[in-house]
Amino acid sequence: MSVTLYYGSGSAYAWRVWLALEHKQVPYELKVLSFSEGDLRTPEYTKLNPRQRVPILVDDDFVIRESAAIMEYVEERWPQAPLFSKDLRERAEQRRMIREADDDVGTKVGELFGAVFAPPEKADAAKLAAAVADVKAEIANWEPQIAGDYVNGNAVSVVDYTLYPHLAIIGRFQLRKPEAIAADIFSPKVGAWMARMKALPIMQKTWPPHWK
Repeated sequence: MSVTLYYGSGSAYAWRVWLALEHKQVPYELKVLSFSEGDLRTPEYTKLNPRQRVPILVDDDFVIRESAAIMEYVEERWPQAPLFSKDLRERAEQRRMIREADDDVGTKVGELFGAVFAPPEKADAAKLAAAVADVKAEIANWEPQIAGDYVNGNAVSVVDYTLYPHLAIIGRFQLRKPEAIAADIFSPKVGAWMARMKALPIMQKTWPPHWK
């Protein structure tokens, strides 16, 4: 068996797959691609993924892209240390949370990224403030959904590994714009959950290299 994960440092979507492989203790090779060096635009990589995005998982001669699909594949391919619930309805709720983490949290955090890292000539304080407010409101939506130490209860699940990478980057934004992004952007339960997630050994092992 040969497993290779094509990963980009800081990509929430690639990070979750790395976490899943580590969680299940699947032997793999990690290939770190550089966004700035154009690694995703090479002919070799474009052949693997015509959309030129990360992640890609290669399992022997099988190539799968799109992180949510990869997570489903990893779960079924290596059923040890399950990340999805065995209960049909609970599993449906997990899939709903994954979609909301990507479509709602990911989108709003992406807009905040654009406002924080806008070049000086395009900096817009009002746009930044609105983006912060949108992210804070979205985080608050998750407050009542945290059912225990982790989102789905007292064990880490696919939802934790999906949501955390989207939110972890906000710490980077706070370093860049501390005057605009206060610590209270995280609601109490979400903030406590974030601290527990960051303290996990698996999180430290997979921490984005350029964030260290």
